Amino acid sequence: MRKATAALKHPPATSSPLAAGAPLSLPEPTNIDPERRRGRGAQSNASGRFEAEARGAFDDGWQSLEELPPFKTTVGIDSARKVITRNDSPDIGFDRSINPYRGCEHGCVYCFARPTHVYLGLSAGLDFEARLFAKPDAPALLAKELAAPDYEPKMIAIGTNTDPYQPIEREQRIMRGILEVLDKVGHPVGIVTKSALVTRDIDILARMAKRQLVKVGLSVTTLDPKLARAMEPRASTPTKRLEALQQLAAAGIPTTVMVAPVIPALNDCEIERILDAAAHAGVKEASYVLLRLPLEVRDLFREWLVANYPDRYRHVFTLIREMRGGRDYDPQWGTRGKGTGPLAWMIGRRFEVACAKLGLNKRRFKLTTDHFARPARVSQQLSLF
Repeated sequence: MRKATAALKHPPATSSPLAAGAPLSLPEPTNIDPERRRGRGAQSNASGRFEAEARGAFDDGWQSLEELPPFKTTVGIDSARKVITRNDSPDIGFDRSINPYRGCEHGCVYCFARPTHVYLGLSAGLDFEARLFAKPDAPALLAKELAAPDYEPKMIAIGTNTDPYQPIEREQRIMRGILEVLDKVGHPVGIVTKSALVTRDIDILARMAKRQLVKVGLSVTTLDPKLARAMEPRASTPTKRLEALQQLAAAGIPTTVMVAPVIPALNDCEIERILDAAAHAGVKEASYVLLRLPLEVRDLFREWLVANYPDRYRHVFTLIREMRGGRDYDPQWGTRGKGTGPLAWMIGRRFEVACAKLGLNKRRFKLTTDHFARPARVSQQLSLF
């Protein structure tokens, strides 16, 4: 097997066949063999936009591509010096977050965190879900940051970029270590996940809930197991997620169902069904997010649609453009999560009406910082006395 290497600059985003105003023609296939990417969400593994060269495999006539091994999950170490990430985005309800892992094995094809992998020199495609990085020192780093004399406690969000309960957490147990630190010092945390593994930590979460220190949101994108398997191949099944919500609610842990993302002509018809199922599981709060397609995610989602739902490809992107001001993605703060235009308005009203009928969002559970007790700092020098 030989590899073709072209030292070519990546074309600007406006040259994409999906740029604003461009016709929605079917793209040229760039997919990797299905056997090599079995159980993965992305169809390809294109080089990151910051790479000087674009590399790709091609068959030299000896059918040697069949000898390439499948994509297997590997876990490297991220030796970060700090674990709390800050942001000043005006349209999200937190200013700090923790990501125990980089990359996510769940493989959700629409994941807006995929482009972060290109900063590592890797692909936002299959690399994002197969080449992962763990932060085993995260609990210790967190305790150190919380002990800083100038630290002011506010809710920490976990799961906003990559899932803290993805499959490798079963062995790594980094998220549990983080929760143990937060529980000990009385620090509030909001968790978002697609995994039923969160129920493993009900013992800690229930203790924290009694002090108004935790909220847990599970994203339920669809109730169709076939669609879920294709779109979120290694995330928990929809049934398992609903069962997890039920267990969390029964343990007194405030829960939220997130219909996210809403994809027009694919899962938008399920909004009411998802909310109804979650309400019967004991959920009291709900939210939704419209599909976001920043940077590499757009082309990865396009490839996935063509491979799995070719009959809906043009229709889905036509509707996306209607809700994004004629573009495939609008990053404008305040509207990037909900979209604009009549179709986006209708989705929002459907969500609100369904929530009202089911009694969701009548009250918002608020977390408190009243219990925060700054941990003792580890001395950098031994005392003489």
